[in-house]
Amino acid sequence: MSVSKISDSTLLIASDKSSDADMVKKLLNAEFNKVFISTNMEHATVDFDHCRPNVLILAFSGLENSERYYLGLYRQNGAVHLNNHRAIVLCSKDEVERAYSLCRNGIFDDYMLFWPMTNDAQRLPMTVHLALREMRSLAQSTPMAAELADQLKHVSSLGSEMTQQLEQGKRYIESVNHAVLQANSEANTAFEQFSQRLVQNKLPGVTVLKSTDDLRFEIGQIKQEIIDAPNNTLTDSVKPLKQWAGEMHDATASHLESLHALNQLAEKAPPMLLVVDDEVFQHKILNFMLKEAQYQTMFAGSVVEAMNILHKNELPDLILMDVMLPGTDGLEGVRRIKSDSRMAGVPIIMMTGKSEKDILKASLEAGACDFIVKPFASNTLLNKLCHALDKS
Repeated sequence: MSVSKISDSTLLIASDKSSDADMVKKLLNAEFNKVFISTNMEHATVDFDHCRPNVLILAFSGLENSERYYLGLYRQNGAVHLNNHRAIVLCSKDEVERAYSLCRNGIFDDYMLFWPMTNDAQRLPMTVHLALREMRSLAQSTPMAAELADQLKHVSSLGSEMTQQLEQGKRYIESVNHAVLQANSEANTAFEQFSQRLVQNKLPGVTVLKSTDDLRFEIGQIKQEIIDAPNNTLTDSVKPLKQWAGEMHDATASHLESLHALNQLAEKAPPMLLVVDDEVFQHKILNFMLKEAQYQTMFAGSVVEAMNILHKNELPDLILMDVMLPGTDGLEGVRRIKSDSRMAGVPIIMMTGKSEKDILKASLEAGACDFIVKPFASNTLLNKLCHALDKS
C-alpha cells in the first residue's frame, strides 16, 4: 500500500465525548485525508455503514463503553463483519491490562495508552499506520499452510493426469505403427496375388503376356514406388514419435515422483478447526481430544471473536459452533458466516446441550451441516468431523 493510498484510507473515530473525538481527529488529520467522527450512539451502525472504515478508533470514556459499543455494533449490524477493518481502542493507564486481554482474545486488534496524554503525539498516527500495513500484508501475503496443501492436491492430480496422457500417447503411437504395418502387409499380399494371376496368364481378357520376366520387373518397380516407398516413409515418421514418448517419460519420471510425494505431504497436513465456545473448560477438553486426533485448533469465545479470527487468518477446514453464546448466539453466527461468500463453503457443526428438535432443525436451516449434543464421546465427535470433512 503506497503512502498516497494509506493517506486516503478511511478512519472512523467513535466516542461518547465530542471533545475527545475532536482531539483524536486533530492528531490524525495531518496524515490522513478521510477522518470521520461518530458520537451519537443511536446512529452508530449508520455511521459505520456510511464510512466503511479501514480503521476504527474507539475513544470512549471507559474501556467498558468501548467494548459495549463494538459488541453492540456487531449485534445490531450483521454486515459489520463483511467490512474488513482494524479496531484500535484507546485506554487509560488503569485499563491497560484489561485492554491487553481484550486484544489478545481478539475483541480488538490493538490498544493504545491515551489518557493521560504523553509527549509522544505521533504514537496514535503510527499505530494507525501499523494497522494499515498489517491489512496490506495480509492481502499480499503468501499462501498459508492449508492453502498450500490444497494447491498441492491439485498439482498432484496434474501429475496423475500427465502419466495417464503419456500412456495414452504411447498407445496412440503403437496403434498408428500397427496400422501402417498392417496396411503394408495387406497391400503387399493383394499386389502379390494380382501379379501372380497376371504372370500365370489367369487374366486373359486384360492383356496378352509375352515376357513374364519383364512383367515381374515392371510389377516390382510399381510395388516399390507405390507401396514400399510410402510405407517406409510412414514407418520412419512414426519412429520420432516413439522416441519422443520414451524421452518424455524418462524426463518427467522424477518430476512425477516429486508430485506424488507432494500429494502424500498434502494429505498429511492436519485439518484446521475453529472452535467457538465461551466455556474455557470446554476449550481444554476439545483441545485435548482434537490434538490427540491430529487436528490443528483455534478457539473463540463469541461470534464476534470468531468473525475477527475468520477475517484475519486463513479459513479453517471446519467450524465447531456452540448454540448458546454470549451476545450473538451460534445460530446467528452460522447465518453470518454463510452470508459471506469467502466463508460460506466452510462446513459448520453445531454443539448444543439440548436435543430439542426445534434447535436441531434451526441449526440445519441456518446452514450447519451437522450437530452434536453435549456431552459427547470422543469417537462420536471424531466420526462427525471425518464425515463433514470428507463431504467438503
